[in-house]
Amino acid sequence: MSKIGVYVKSILVPLIVGAIVGFIISGFMDYGALQKPPLAPPGILFPIVWTILYVLMGISYGRLKANNLTDEKIDFIYYLQLAMNALWSIFFFVFKWRFFSVLWILALLIAILIMIVRFYEKDKIAGILQIPYLLWVIFATYLNIGFYVLN
Repeated sequence: MSKIGVYVKSILVPLIVGAIVGFIISGFMDYGALQKPPLAPPGILFPIVWTILYVLMGISYGRLKANNLTDEKIDFIYYLQLAMNALWSIFFFVFKWRFFSVLWILALLIAILIMIVRFYEKDKIAGILQIPYLLWVIFATYLNIGFYVLN
């Protein structure tokens, strides 16, 4: 596969995962009805931010894949955190497991940190491209804790 093809696939995978999760949770979204912690953004911001983060995630992984810098550990942590990310939305919105979602997002943060370290070891830019994702999930953790406490 050409490098362009690798990048396209690498970007499409998280975007498709995000779209599938968005479809699954669409009938269960209760963000507007929840008591919100301070700094909670408007709901319209989430799909915009996640689209940007999924593109950055795909570019980052694509850099590694296109340059033959992936291995079993890189692939495992990348797809593990992507699956954990997707499942968080289902736990939080579909099942309304607010406390479990706090625990899950903390585990996701650990997976993201491990991924960033592994990516950075192979390609500094690939690791750095994941920093906005980490920062957003830290913010999402604050929101998740706030939602749990307030609701």
